[in-house]
Amino acid sequence: MEGIAGYFTALGLSTAAGLNAYIPILSVGLLSRSTDLIDLPAPWDALGDPLVLGIVGVVGVADFIGDKVPIVDHVLHAIGLAVAPIAGGLLALASASAFDLDPGVAAGVGIAAALATQVGRTAARPVATATTGGGGNPVVSFAEDGVSGILSVTAVFWPVVTAVLAVLVLVAVFLLWRKWRQLRSRFRSRDVPVG
Repeated sequence: MEGIAGYFTALGLSTAAGLNAYIPILSVGLLSRSTDLIDLPAPWDALGDPLVLGIVGVVGVADFIGDKVPIVDHVLHAIGLAVAPIAGGLLALASASAFDLDPGVAAGVGIAAALATQVGRTAARPVATATTGGGGNPVVSFAEDGVSGILSVTAVFWPVVTAVLAVLVLVAVFLLWRKWRQLRSRFRSRDVPVG
């Protein structure tokens, strides 16, 4: 059962990384450094290093603030298309090492979950911008941060709950992405001259 729970932890942390790459990294690093809940073997114990935590914290605060500002958030999401899968893969590999999982499978799950979540998030934000004039972006961003935090915590304490939550997030992301494609198609069809 521990192996399956380890994969659930990797899935939860990676899905959280797709919503906000810095929250799960900080969560794992802080829990590893200050509690016995997470025991990361080398080289993953570096996530708890004060310098690493400080750098991730500073970049995380800048991202947290920037993600609340329309247009800046879109730039950050484009950057996140590279950052999120890397963070998801790293968190999954750390989980693989901590739980003695197959690193290839764990990394694949981590990269795919983080990328899928980030792609959906990137696609959904323009819909929020268009429908609210940018006023809803901070609310959406706070919700993403909150879900990322919940997934990060439950991944450590309740991996099975995390697996269910991660699947729900991934389904919601897929549905939002589909809705965005439909809206985009509608707008494009209006631009096409009839003749």
